[in-house]
Amino acid sequence: MTDTKIKPEKSQKAHTELHQLIRDFLDYCEIEKNQSKLTRRNYDHYLNRFADFAAETGVTSASKIDLDLVKRYRLFINRLGSAQGKNLKLITQNYHVIALRAFLKFLVKRDYKSLAPEKIELAKTPSRMVEFLDYEEVQRLIEATEQEPEEILQLRDRAILETLFSTGLRVSELCSLKREQINYKRGEFTVRGKGDKLRLIFLSDHANTTLQKYLKKRQDNNKALFIAHKQIGTGKKEATAARQNKLEKEIESFGKNASAGLTSRTVQRIIKKYALIAGITKKITPHTLRHSFATDLLQNGADIRSVQSMLGHASITTTQIYTHITNQQLRQVHKSFHNKRRK
Repeated sequence: MTDTKIKPEKSQKAHTELHQLIRDFLDYCEIEKNQSKLTRRNYDHYLNRFADFAAETGVTSASKIDLDLVKRYRLFINRLGSAQGKNLKLITQNYHVIALRAFLKFLVKRDYKSLAPEKIELAKTPSRMVEFLDYEEVQRLIEATEQEPEEILQLRDRAILETLFSTGLRVSELCSLKREQINYKRGEFTVRGKGDKLRLIFLSDHANTTLQKYLKKRQDNNKALFIAHKQIGTGKKEATAARQNKLEKEIESFGKNASAGLTSRTVQRIIKKYALIAGITKKITPHTLRHSFATDLLQNGADIRSVQSMLGHASITTTQIYTHITNQQLRQVHKSFHNKRRK
């Protein structure tokens, strides 16, 4: 499911059989499937929207769901927001359909008579354009941390960037890291990613060294690998009022609880800060460095199955979004055979 945060809609027709079955399905997702709170929240939003639409058309039970109802529902979500010129993106519409198919699969398992889920097909979506940084841009981004005057922040921020590019971690995975997880001698650690799946992560020598320098500089007992640093600059007579104000604003942006690990939003701000300093005009997020990690591996000859494992993708199809920009064989064919008649 999507990572987009969605506030669940409160259904006005929760008394129908369909709404009750959706509640049963959400309980099933939580207890038996052990799915994340975000996935359940998304299912809640998408499926109650479907149930409300069905109720408006007189369908209140699972046995009345048919292809005609699904077709009308898909037209409905396709036209959502059209009056404001803000139609739902095709991929978001597909998330609605994915949720509906998951619900119908649940009904089949529970021996309810309803529409067979395999009869519903997803809309064909355009190939995704992956935004990534080439190696030189990654180095410029990392070197931009040298412009940070506070040593502890410079070390932390460089360690964050090195770790993201070295590992391909999701930002949520990075923020949840604890000091004790890292085996510096072996340059590896294990994370629990999407679907509660464990995978082995490897650090580059650069990232490993930078992390150790950062941790050596810290004087706290916080278990989190990356934290806010509240006491920066205090007690220094030469610190100006403007400098102190800048530090206070940085701490405020990290949240009141300075002892907690950094948030995903904070990491986003850090990356944006150094992208501006490095003069990189691309829209960069923590996920951009994940894309950069994958493309760097593939461009240097890694096989796609290994990259799939390192990224923690459940399906090889997800990893294949990178192949159209990393196909070295096509580049060689073009170089060898294109325009050979020109002298």
